[in-house]
Amino acid sequence: MSTYQELLPAIADPSGREILDPATGELVGKAHESTVAELNRAIEAARAAQPEWAASGHAKRSEYLHRAADAVEANAEALAELLSREQGKPIKNGPNAAFEVGACAAWLRANADTPMEPEVLVDDESGKAELHYVPLGVVGAIGPWNWPMMITVWQVAASLRMGNTVVVKPSEYTPLSVLGLIHVLHQALPENVLHVVPGGGEIGQALTEHTGIDKIMFTGSTKTGQAIMRSAADGLARLTLELGGNDAGVVLPDVDAQQIAGDLFWGAFINTGQTCAALKRLYVHEDVYEDVCNALVAVAQQMPMGNGLEEQNVLGPLQNKQQYDIVAGLVEDAKNGGGRVLIGGEPQAEQPGYFYPTTLIADLPNDNPLVAQEQFGPALPIIKYSDLDEAIAMANGLDVGLGASVWSSDPDAAFEVAQRIEAGTVWINKHGAVDPRVPFGGIKSSGYGLEFGVEGLKSVAAPKVISR
Repeated sequence: MSTYQELLPAIADPSGREILDPATGELVGKAHESTVAELNRAIEAARAAQPEWAASGHAKRSEYLHRAADAVEANAEALAELLSREQGKPIKNGPNAAFEVGACAAWLRANADTPMEPEVLVDDESGKAELHYVPLGVVGAIGPWNWPMMITVWQVAASLRMGNTVVVKPSEYTPLSVLGLIHVLHQALPENVLHVVPGGGEIGQALTEHTGIDKIMFTGSTKTGQAIMRSAADGLARLTLELGGNDAGVVLPDVDAQQIAGDLFWGAFINTGQTCAALKRLYVHEDVYEDVCNALVAVAQQMPMGNGLEEQNVLGPLQNKQQYDIVAGLVEDAKNGGGRVLIGGEPQAEQPGYFYPTTLIADLPNDNPLVAQEQFGPALPIIKYSDLDEAIAMANGLDVGLGASVWSSDPDAAFEVAQRIEAGTVWINKHGAVDPRVPFGGIKSSGYGLEFGVEGLKSVAAPKVISR
């Protein structure tokens, strides 16, 4: 399929809920709203299919994942267009819709190719003990609206590789993208190993409460993650929770502002800032503060925002009105709190869609809401510091710990600072650079559990010791 119109008839429901383009307000398609009975049937079918899938072995399952990646690549153009229309991200330029579809294929292949061998714990005259990892059963995967296809694959690929079957519940904001993706994956996978049940919060709650679910993977807000923990308690389902972040970046005084400005910008504004591990508060030493501010403004001025289907645009709209209002409110708080607007900060009321202009605000105190709360949009606060210990204390001062970054021309100095920052991942001279080979997860209220690499495979499996 080369266009989303060819894909849509296979996934849309004429009587379903209307999904509108956040850039234009136009109808993208209608998405089915599942019932709890449909969810129950999907879980039953997944449970019935799981033993045979588990018995197929790692090599066979890896072969299926490569076939699934082939199917994604063969339908990449249609998937990217659908994603751009529904989520809003530009289709080609920057790390956006085509990038996300490509990442789906890349993560499928990486999970297929990651070695997973038994670990020998003891091998001496007393005997031999090995640690194996076996399937859990059925995984419930609940995804977000910001990277709906890619994060679904993060959850699905590892789960399938380890011999689980999966039931996916997409965000009600972006169900068509996930329905399209899974329709394509079904072309390569055996029947009933992967199901999708679109719907609202009641479907998500029923999924997390269902005693036929052995593992829940969720990416989204901390508040929803806490609710999932409560609802999953009776079934004792294992959990991987990738929750909210408010990632800090610390810029040391030895940087070349011009050299790092582009990477700083994309660390913050990838996907129009709608990324859990995006740079969301930037602490800059007073010696280079104005230089960094000016360099970031110069980069921001070169980044066009608009309808994602127009090829010149690299930034798109906020995906939904609720998120637009959050960003707009936090920017107003920053302006009222004495922040210096370097660029942006004034949305154009006559413009259709949920576009909020790229916004940089300097001179904010650390307790301003735009700093202390996750904005999840195209507004970056820049905070001046004079003492490194103070900057590290501010970076660690919130109850979040997904990602963080340190920026310096001295790798050793950056490494020392990185060791002191409280986050699941600390990048040096980059931000948000996830890799399917490298484990990723948060601490504090940013969740727990790891994805990616060998550790990610282990997280969707049960450890089993065989001793002889």
